[in-house]
Formats: sequence, C-alpha cells, structure tokens
Amino acid sequence: MNGITYVEGDATAPGGEGARIVAHVCNDAGAWGRGFVLALTRRWPEPEKAFRQWYRERAGNDFGLGAAQFVRVEPEVWVANLVGQHGIRTVRNQAVPVRYEAIDAALGLLGDKAAELGASVHMPRIGCGLAGGTWDEVEPLVMSRLVDRGIPVTVYDFGA
Repeated sequence: MNGITYVEGDATAPGGEGARIVAHVCNDAGAWGRGFVLALTRRWPEPEKAFRQWYRERAGNDFGLGAAQFVRVEPEVWVANLVGQHGIRTVRNQAVPVRYEAIDAALGLLGDKAAELGASVHMPRIGCGLAGGTWDEVEPLVMSRLVDRGIPVTVYDFGA
C-alpha cells in the first residue's frame, strides 16, 4: 500500500465524511467540454462557471499553468480546478498538452487548501486522460504534495 486508496467508482461522488476536495486537471486555453469536466458539470454547474470567469478575467488574476481554483459545491465539498495542461489536443495539434511541472505546482496549492480545511482529496487519474500524461509520472507528484503531508487521497477509476 502506497498511501493512495484506489477504488472503482465516480470521483464526482466522493466517499467519506467531512471536508472533501474533488480535484481535476484543466487546460490553460479556457476550454471546458470534454473528458472528466463533463461529469463535473452534470453534477455541479459552479466549477465550469467559475473556471470560465477565471479564464476570462485572467489579465487581472492568477490564472495560468500551475494555478488552482477552489469552488465550493456543497457544504463540505469543493472542486479544485488545477491548471496542468498547455492548450488542448486537436486534429491539427497532436502535441501532448500535459505539463507535469504545472500539475506539481497546482498540487502544492491543493495540499495547502486540503490542510487548511482538514480535507481529503478525491480525483480521477489526473493528467492522464485528454492531457496525455501517464500515472507513472503523476502518482509521485500526488505522493509528495499530498500523501506525504498526511492528506488522505482516493483515486477513482471509473468503470474499470
């Protein structure tokens, strides 16, 4: 056991009691509409609205690679929009958009917020879907930024 709990299920239905943060990776292009964010929006519309506003107002805020935005969606549940991918993959642009250093920085901010709230963190295998990353690269970041700080982490594999 490595300190991360792996379960089959839906990360938008985080188990447990107390404060919980559902974390996922966003892009720095302001796009929202494919992958895990669709499940988030079906469950809670607030994270998408907040992300789009954060992006629109980026000239005057901290939006960018490595940033994190926390949106309260229920009395004890937050969604963490972590900016960890540069652009998006398209038919014309097949470059892998994941940026591990940005995920690492955003996970550091997530760790600070989780510690402040006394929260557990719940996530899919962030950065490994549309972002094109590998869990072998992301898991050590989750370990060092969250688990090593004593923050409980659950990773959800949907329909595994």
